[in-house]
Amino acid sequence: MSKTVVLTGIKPTGMPHLGNYLGAIRPALQMADEENTEARFFIADYHSLNSVRDPATLRSYIHEVAAVWLAAGLDPEKVLIYKQSDVPETFELTTILMAFTAKGLMNRAHAYKAAVDVNREKGQSDDHQINMGIYTYPVLMAADILLFDTDYVPVGKDQVQHIEMAQDIAGVVNHNYKKDLLVIPKARVDEQLMTVPGLDGRKMSKSYGNHIPLFSPEKKLRKTIMKIVTNSQGLDEPKNPDTCNVFALYKLFADVAEQKVLAERYRAGGMGWGDAKVALFEKLNAEIGPMREKYNSLMADPSQIDAILADGSARARKVAAGTIRRLRDAVGVS
Repeated sequence: MSKTVVLTGIKPTGMPHLGNYLGAIRPALQMADEENTEARFFIADYHSLNSVRDPATLRSYIHEVAAVWLAAGLDPEKVLIYKQSDVPETFELTTILMAFTAKGLMNRAHAYKAAVDVNREKGQSDDHQINMGIYTYPVLMAADILLFDTDYVPVGKDQVQHIEMAQDIAGVVNHNYKKDLLVIPKARVDEQLMTVPGLDGRKMSKSYGNHIPLFSPEKKLRKTIMKIVTNSQGLDEPKNPDTCNVFALYKLFADVAEQKVLAERYRAGGMGWGDAKVALFEKLNAEIGPMREKYNSLMADPSQIDAILADGSARARKVAAGTIRRLRDAVGVS
């Protein structure tokens, strides 16, 4: 029986934060361990060109995101991890897919529409500083997915549209050539995936400036946690753990018994916000501390990362070559 192919792309835009770890990295690694599953992870470095224009910065970001996944437990012997830019078949497939992608479909892409809305709010022309990389982003993403005969792509609810677009484009290709040339992927949305609160209680996001970098040095991590916004209740006042940003994060790392103990301290009074933040820091640091050590070791010698990505990219190209041969023959350019 053939294995179910699950694919995840990671755009290198700096060190992932705690929300990325809990909402994407940890679930994806758990998914990779599922029975009869073949997991494929790629670093979407060309996608980053829309916003990252400094070469040294992009190289650093690529190493950072790869090191984070490896430190978090990704086993390159079991999971295929590769760099998008090392698989040129991706860009040949993108060119083929462009011929079957309606402009109207791209006009409806959330990222493009959001950029247009921002321009209109500022009184600028609709397409001010919107490049074709942003506009055609969904086609490149469709190529990333379709090239590897992907069955499922785990995404958040806000990313489902990208999978739907890949489905539409693949459907047009298959219909035109009257054969199943491309596997129609499905979005895998885990309703249980958490929205991780940031320092101010809103969803943790780099754009909000409320994130906690995943592998900050221990002292910096503690200092960041101490910045979590709380109310003005005094030391002796009972506190409600259910409305507390600190406790909301603590629950994501503590077991039920530990949560109960801290919740009782909240309600009893006599515990200051600093005590709650220290409890969170200690619990969080206990989980990510060992991973931080591995991350630092990898970043100290990036050649380790390069070797893993080079091996993965060579393996990925073997898979990609089969898809491209199939498409080239079908369209008549072989």
